[in-house]
Amino acid sequence: MQLLPADRAAQLAAEFGLKPDEHARMLSILGRSPSLTELGIFSVMWSEHCSYKSSRIWLKTLPTKAPWVIHGPGENAGVIAIGDGLAAIFKMESHNHPSFIEPYQGAATGVGGILRDVFTMGARPIANLNALRFGDPSAPRMKRVIDGVVRGIGGYGNCVGVPTVGGEVNFHPAYNGNPLVNAMTVGIAPVDRIFLSAAAGIGNPVVYVGSKTGRDGIHGATMASAEFSADSEEKRPTVQIGDPFTEKLLIEACLELMATDAIVAIQDMGAAGLTSSSVEMASKGGIGIELEMDRVPQREEGMTAYEMMLSESQERMLMILKPGAEAAAEAIFRKWELDFAVIGNLTDTGRIVIRHHGVIEADILLAPLESEAPLYRRPTVETPKQPVLDAGAIDDPLGPLPALEKLVGSLDLCSRRWIWDQYDSTVGGQTVQRPGGADAAVVKLEGLRRALAMTTDCTPRYCQADPEAGGAQAVAEAWRNLTALGARPLAITDNMNFGNPEKPEIMGQFAAAVRGMGAACLALDFPVVSGNVSLYNETQGRGILPTPAIGGVGVLEDAAQAIGLALAPGLHLVLVGETRGWLGQSLWLREILGREDGAPPPVDLPAERRNGDFVRAQILAGQVAACHDLSDGGLLVAVAEMAMGGATGVRLSSPPEGVFAHAWWFGEDQARYLLAVTDGAALLHAAADAHVPARLVGRSGGGDLVLADGSSISVARLVAAHEATLPALMQGEAA
Repeated sequence: MQLLPADRAAQLAAEFGLKPDEHARMLSILGRSPSLTELGIFSVMWSEHCSYKSSRIWLKTLPTKAPWVIHGPGENAGVIAIGDGLAAIFKMESHNHPSFIEPYQGAATGVGGILRDVFTMGARPIANLNALRFGDPSAPRMKRVIDGVVRGIGGYGNCVGVPTVGGEVNFHPAYNGNPLVNAMTVGIAPVDRIFLSAAAGIGNPVVYVGSKTGRDGIHGATMASAEFSADSEEKRPTVQIGDPFTEKLLIEACLELMATDAIVAIQDMGAAGLTSSSVEMASKGGIGIELEMDRVPQREEGMTAYEMMLSESQERMLMILKPGAEAAAEAIFRKWELDFAVIGNLTDTGRIVIRHHGVIEADILLAPLESEAPLYRRPTVETPKQPVLDAGAIDDPLGPLPALEKLVGSLDLCSRRWIWDQYDSTVGGQTVQRPGGADAAVVKLEGLRRALAMTTDCTPRYCQADPEAGGAQAVAEAWRNLTALGARPLAITDNMNFGNPEKPEIMGQFAAAVRGMGAACLALDFPVVSGNVSLYNETQGRGILPTPAIGGVGVLEDAAQAIGLALAPGLHLVLVGETRGWLGQSLWLREILGREDGAPPPVDLPAERRNGDFVRAQILAGQVAACHDLSDGGLLVAVAEMAMGGATGVRLSSPPEGVFAHAWWFGEDQARYLLAVTDGAALLHAAADAHVPARLVGRSGGGDLVLADGSSISVARLVAAHEATLPALMQGEAA
């Protein structure tokens, strides 16, 4: 083995992201200077992206168990029982840094990676979602980023044949230098055919399948664990290149092999590629692993062991097979025109040994590589609380209807049709609710009445002002969105996007957001079963808004029970939940007055549970024709969105006494729903019996949105404002 000179090892360790004390710890474990391959292995396995060294102590506090949870965090994805002998397998993951450097490929390979996390556990993917955060479109390169990311998501998902059924988009200058691309996949598998990643069986063959290994993506995990600087463009070689057609073949080949009894363990080669997959599989199994690099399928000449171990080339998997199963497995992968190679075997040494051209390139004891990985309790500073705003002291310069027209055309509320029209949301033929038709997506399970509902949610401006309240609100809104179409919420995945954790104020945001999320998950019986952490989302010292994105999944016993948000004429509109007129951090405050201040709306978790359970019961009893949860923009925006969805007008009643008109229409109080029903009196009576606040606020019909004072605006005019923004903004950007 060729060992690095001490000074060269120290220099490379710093370049690879290892701190001096981490480098010293590595030397202590090895008892000598490392080889280049060993240094590469330590640097990626101890990176923030792979080791979660700043976040693990906080993530362990989240609730992860429920009777329906089969596998929580720690596997490739979370697994929950959904009835009929089936499990839903899902996860959300980030591809933020690559998507800024190379937007199309960064986003595309983010989709490919999360698909592999799901089907590696035996699930057939049935839906993709995403959560996107972009900067000011007028900022340098931002329109190119928006265009490339959207095309990348559509290009990969459409070609691989999995529908992209939902998601969310926010815009804020804080993301100018660091957009966020969070991808989520949901799949279905029999509960008795879940595949795990812990290697087992001394002597069992280690098998590489999928695409060949190239030099793309080397040190991608390291790049994702550091801030961007002015030279971010030079990091293009660390962005992977995806091939969705190969991914489709890989899905089919893996699922075909999984129908046999050949697989002992299986792992996606994601971040850190062959290094993370081999190390994690062997470590989980408590055994050793030996790999022969000469046997690794390669698409480039002269690749070194270091390059092959750290490459993040896409569409690759690592498997442990039962002895004697190699020939049958190879026949399946060859049939699907994929590479198949036995590249090693499991041992009883507890070590990872890498050979290339007959020379040992790495020999590392696995237990300390994992057990002595850095774990930091970084200093935290709490975010100062902002004052509660007095609505009566805030001027209303426009009045409700002009403000509404401006709001529905604003970047955060305008139609996302320009985005979702680039996605195939119906491939597979099981999509019940397409993007824009409801608060969550619905996909029916083939051959069954049962369906899954799914959503992604977060309100970063709330998290910036009060991370704990913002974390709770993100979970609660995901729960509301599933509830609003009649689904029973079951579990969440998360994607924790934050700035530099070495700054106490950023680590304080993270810790507070986790506290808020944990409280909401407990109160709503909505456990965390998988997730991802993306830190160092900063460019030249400027960080993003704290963005703990939540992906929620729920179940409907009968897909036909799902309702949307589109109004029909002749219905009563009933507002469920208490309205105080909370304007702090509201979109109205930002878009109309140019202010981003005040405390965000408080989250009353018992009220969320009580109101949501009541609404869901009414939907499942067939008493509700349409439903929309209230969030960004408040009541009047929710009314407008329902009216635009059904192309019908609404005549609204006056605000109640004691609430200022602008606060009534645009306040963002939580735990609220707008229900369209045929019998408003009956619903109010049922709400009173359940001790749920409810109020009749209007009746649908006509072609205008009409206030009690007679002022009005046509729904067609609102639709025009709503639909025009993104197409006008992005005109001419598509390549």
